[in-house]
Amino acid sequence: MGMQSRKMVSLVVALILMLSLVSACSNNNNGGNNGNGNGASTSDATTKPSENTATDAPAGIDTSKKVELQLYMLGNAPKDLPKIEEEVNKMAMEDLNATVKFNYTTWTDWEQKYKLLLSTGQDVDLIFTADWTQFQQYAKKGAFLKLDDLLPVDAPELYDFVPQDMWDAVRIDNNIYTIPATYKEYVTNGFVWREDLRKKYNLPTPVDIASFEAYLDGIKQNEPDMQPLAIGADLGGALSDPFLDIHRHIVGALPYGMFATYENPSEMTSYWGSPEHLEDLQTFKRWADKGYISKNELNETESNQDKLTAGTAAAMLGDNPTRFNSTNSNMQSVHPDWELGYSPYGLTTGYATPVHPIHNGFAIPKNSKNADRALAFYEKLVMDKRYNQLTEYGIEGVNYTVDNGYYKMVGNADTNGFLRENMNGWAWRNPEFMLFEPSYDGVQKIFTELDKIQAPDIYTGFAEDYTDYQAERAALEQVEKQYLFPLMAGQVKDVEAGLKTFMEKANQAGLQKVQEAYKKQWLTYLDEQGIK
Repeated sequence: MGMQSRKMVSLVVALILMLSLVSACSNNNNGGNNGNGNGASTSDATTKPSENTATDAPAGIDTSKKVELQLYMLGNAPKDLPKIEEEVNKMAMEDLNATVKFNYTTWTDWEQKYKLLLSTGQDVDLIFTADWTQFQQYAKKGAFLKLDDLLPVDAPELYDFVPQDMWDAVRIDNNIYTIPATYKEYVTNGFVWREDLRKKYNLPTPVDIASFEAYLDGIKQNEPDMQPLAIGADLGGALSDPFLDIHRHIVGALPYGMFATYENPSEMTSYWGSPEHLEDLQTFKRWADKGYISKNELNETESNQDKLTAGTAAAMLGDNPTRFNSTNSNMQSVHPDWELGYSPYGLTTGYATPVHPIHNGFAIPKNSKNADRALAFYEKLVMDKRYNQLTEYGIEGVNYTVDNGYYKMVGNADTNGFLRENMNGWAWRNPEFMLFEPSYDGVQKIFTELDKIQAPDIYTGFAEDYTDYQAERAALEQVEKQYLFPLMAGQVKDVEAGLKTFMEKANQAGLQKVQEAYKKQWLTYLDEQGIK
């Protein structure tokens, strides 16, 4: 072989070796970036959410040390929670070297329990947030970690999945403190009643307070052993707020007895102590005297929905379309011949507001020691189909089956230990994975009707800062529980005298200072948002 040929062969061999090294380095880099022990390519590791299979933690997270994440939910735990938790932890150990403990507050005194969780430095890594849990106020007080810098690193897929306008909508003082749900729905209130009993006794269809009261009266006369109206211990959320919503057109669940209508939000007055307040309390007293509500209402622990399912109560003053559908399905699984009716307030008031992104979310309390792992796990709940459907619907074949694309409960509400969305996992719903019962088509029809009259939510974006009146605010809470709640439950014989006593105690606690400060913030918010 000549010198020139030998040089050519050497050049070819060197080129082959160089290409082999480049290829090997390229493969090693891909493996490192993906954090994928099975050598999957970049395209394999970035599948769409609906195609998710097991994936490792994001590359920037240290999973060398095993941790147990403490996740806190509101409400009551499902019966089969230990079984679901066990299955979740099998996956979480493999994916994140972590286990998760799902804790529940129960619905009894949940507000006080929630406050203690965030104020006493307890071990909490993830906690449910909503406008009705006072997310905005807690965020302003520094109860949660800022997530702006953590999300792109610890939950990049989730960060990209949530639309930018939703991230912007949940910002408090220009920071992200919670991860919003992306499922669009209406959680506006509507009357709920036993439709089969309404038909049986030819009672009016509830569309306003007058027709609702007539329905309750008919139930009391014809079903004397049944409680006509389920209220429970949450007299604000289950009685006063929905009553003001449908009867007075109040804008949101305004606190401290403040009142403004949706039509004229800047005209804010004091509802507490007004002639309207006295009239409404007298209505509640009349309902109690007629036996529409339980005399033990303030101590109730069973949910209002469970009372309807069991047939111990015949109506609720207000509930949202989705939960109405769930209650109806659970009830009919046990009593197929029973039926619930529903009338959204919007069809009476002429407007309905779609859910605000703040309404369902999850935040990381400032005391969490495992923020990175908590975000990575929450990304799994939302983006990984295995985690998502397990925690929303239970174990397929045990708790539910899929029939022609629809969710189907196994057994009934009494025998099934994990009903649809039984974990109250509203915040991690993923529209791509959601399973609905055939009856949910009716909810979609309600949503379609409400779409025609939808109006912006002008309340939920408001973030109150009560720093300057925190002591007065705390004192008012105690006065409200001691003097106003018994009035609302109809347990005070002389309503007018009882209201006078409540107002005296409220004023002593600093009501005027609180109302004036709140009104000032509210009007500033309306001005900044251009809301007239």
